[in-house]
Amino acid sequence: MRQRAAVLCGAAVIAAGTVTAVPAEATATRLPQPAPTAPAAGPHWEECATEDYPTLQCASLEVPLDHARPRGEQITLALSRVPHTARTYQGPLLVNPGGPGGSGLTLAGFVASSLPAKVAAQYDVIGFDPRGVGRSSPALDCRPGHFAPVRPDSVPDTPDVERANLARAESFADACGDKYADVLPYIDTVSAARDVDAIRAALGAEKLSYFGYSYGTYLGAVYAKLHPQRVRRLVLDSAVGPEDVWYDANLHQDLAFNDRHRAFMAWIAEHDAAYGLGTDPERVESAWYAMRAALAKRPAGGRVGASELEDTYMPGGYYNGYWPYLAEAFAAYVNDGDTGPLVEAYENFGAPDASGDNGYSVYTAVQCRDAGWPRDWDDWRDDSWGLYEKAPFLVWNNAWYNAPCAFWPTPSRQPVDVANAELPPVLLFQATGDAATPYEGGVAAHRLLGGSSLVVEEGGGNHGITLSGNDCLDEHLAAYLTDGTVPHGDGGEADAVCPALPDPKPLESKAASTSSRGSTLHGLLGFRG
Repeated sequence: MRQRAAVLCGAAVIAAGTVTAVPAEATATRLPQPAPTAPAAGPHWEECATEDYPTLQCASLEVPLDHARPRGEQITLALSRVPHTARTYQGPLLVNPGGPGGSGLTLAGFVASSLPAKVAAQYDVIGFDPRGVGRSSPALDCRPGHFAPVRPDSVPDTPDVERANLARAESFADACGDKYADVLPYIDTVSAARDVDAIRAALGAEKLSYFGYSYGTYLGAVYAKLHPQRVRRLVLDSAVGPEDVWYDANLHQDLAFNDRHRAFMAWIAEHDAAYGLGTDPERVESAWYAMRAALAKRPAGGRVGASELEDTYMPGGYYNGYWPYLAEAFAAYVNDGDTGPLVEAYENFGAPDASGDNGYSVYTAVQCRDAGWPRDWDDWRDDSWGLYEKAPFLVWNNAWYNAPCAFWPTPSRQPVDVANAELPPVLLFQATGDAATPYEGGVAAHRLLGGSSLVVEEGGGNHGITLSGNDCLDEHLAAYLTDGTVPHGDGGEADAVCPALPDPKPLESKAASTSSRGSTLHGLLGFRG
């Protein structure tokens, strides 16, 4: 759940009870309803076309910082639109790339151009930057340069390394509290879902359709819980496990990412002729960890240490189109001692930038506020070391990415129970080998959303699977958006099954590129999301 190839994987004395607890807010049986959404003037759309998306338009919308006080302080949401062109008009289709912290402005153009033209023409495809994100205002940036290299090794195998990482996490939380004390209590999924309804009202639509990837599936499910009568169609791709928000979700990720990394190592072994790292996946994996150990002592180019290496290779767990590039960098380092390709891979997939700093700030603000997190570091330490023995690839990198939640300056809400039997048919998509949102989460969402249909990509390991080249999946998506058609299974977990696309081949030349649609989509979805 992280943004772009840009952000990286989400000193107190180390002793029990050193992290001060902040109580979670009391559980509410029903979500409190805000004051009715005031009628709003429609957004003023202006051209903001790009070469790829020549019909894209942009606008802004003011919404309350606190929806319980609709006439109080206002913030601004950035919107984008590809307008409908067909006589048959099915209303707005809001799209969200996940995160939390992902910008959806360009995603509107991508979705409109990737759907069949006759389907896209029937919708106003609407993108938006959720509160705190990108071109919305205020845009959060708690601690610029927080992920600047070289960071401490993520694996805290000495007390000094653990203290250094804890100090970074606490300083980030403190910086957020210092800069955004008045805003942080309202950076959460429920508030973002209220914003979605404000967008609907401003567009003059009685109902809206929604298409979310990754964390965007949770945002969509929460919106549907708040306003089931306002949902026309709901597409959830790579669904978050709604019952795991958020600490447990990250623990489940750790195991799934380790499995996906091992699948990548096996792929390299299958292509020994291209990479020369051996035909035994376990030996290839051992070589990768030996590279990590070497970089911990001597970072490549003074920039890629052990933690940065994890940042660089984690995106391969989201999208196998990156595997050929990551494999070449790995092989160049091991076989030739050449650090150049590794540094280049870090710059492309793992290095931080300003949008990544913003995305991470919103990510932590939302996740730390949405649900309770352990406030005693001993709990984090015990859970992480226990998982590390089974799944070393990402456990500690992920722990430190989320560790500011142990020190977060605002109290946590209770997670939303998204169980819902009041919706029209809902369509879910899930890959069996998804690392970021493991398959079990999609099954849980299917169970909780009564009347939903689940389309499974059997054998797939990518995160975000529709509009990425799998025609079988996309046919189900197009049918649903056309007239609400959903598949119905025989009572098992899946209502329809699509075979996964084949894994990529090694690059034939340095100029070779990944699949256009797949790489474009995953660039928009980013990582950690």
